Amino acid sequence: MAICAGRTVIITGAGGGLGRAYALAFAEQGANVVVNDIRREAAEEVVGEIRERGGQAIANADDITTIATAQLIVDAALAAFGEVHVVVNNAGILRDRMFISLGEDDWDAVMRVHLKGHFCLANILGKRWRDQAKAGHPVDARIINTSSGAGLQGSVGQSNYSAAKGGIAALTLVQAAELARYGVTANALAPAARTSMTESAMPDVVKKPDDGGFDAWAPENVAPLVVWLGSSLSRDVTGQIIESQGGRLSLGDGWRTGVTRDKGAQWQPEEVGVAMSQILAEAPKPQRVWGS
Repeated sequence: MAICAGRTVIITGAGGGLGRAYALAFAEQGANVVVNDIRREAAEEVVGEIRERGGQAIANADDITTIATAQLIVDAALAAFGEVHVVVNNAGILRDRMFISLGEDDWDAVMRVHLKGHFCLANILGKRWRDQAKAGHPVDARIINTSSGAGLQGSVGQSNYSAAKGGIAALTLVQAAELARYGVTANALAPAARTSMTESAMPDVVKKPDDGGFDAWAPENVAPLVVWLGSSLSRDVTGQIIESQGGRLSLGDGWRTGVTRDKGAQWQPEEVGVAMSQILAEAPKPQRVWGS
């Protein structure tokens, strides 16, 4: 049985890469799909693929980075399908430079698309789902965000991207805590796959295998997780950061208090070094920053 039958999903950045893979997979599992991408032709191509396979989809090219234009995306979804049950915040850009070479425009562009782009649609839909729940209507809704290994461990040459993706991880935790009472879950992906962004950053790493073996970097590998998160089957899972690459699934487990020393009184400056040495000696070694 199709696990997303009757559900409507908005997917941003769905004209290619991971977003396209998600759109096709959701449609295969019975969902109505809003394929959002600033490249309208790319969005329409994905819609064409879905419809050729017997699915339901519409294309949309409205901007995700303002409340006014994000509302147009929601309005289009409601006009076409009557309701929205899932939003997959997937759209992103890169402006990679070493930290001291970053310009203000490089910083602002990445924050606008990634961090504010995650805010706008979820804010609009969160209010809608809250109002439905308060009116006594059952809600079974999903926010699926996109963080990154760069946001969890950092990545050399990507301080803007890492900061935005780390912000998305924290945003997801707050959304999960605040919206659970309304029947809404919030989880974040940290996917690793072949996309236009990763192909430009590390082409030799993500290329298809020449021997015809398992393509661990294919975006289609991440799609089953996303579809499951968007279904009713995942209603008990919220506030998680889930890493996915190839056939691997793992939890991002860095958001907890670690080794502690509690003096029970104010520390003196000369005491802090000893305490920190003990804490660092006992703590698990952190993962290396990507590229370091």
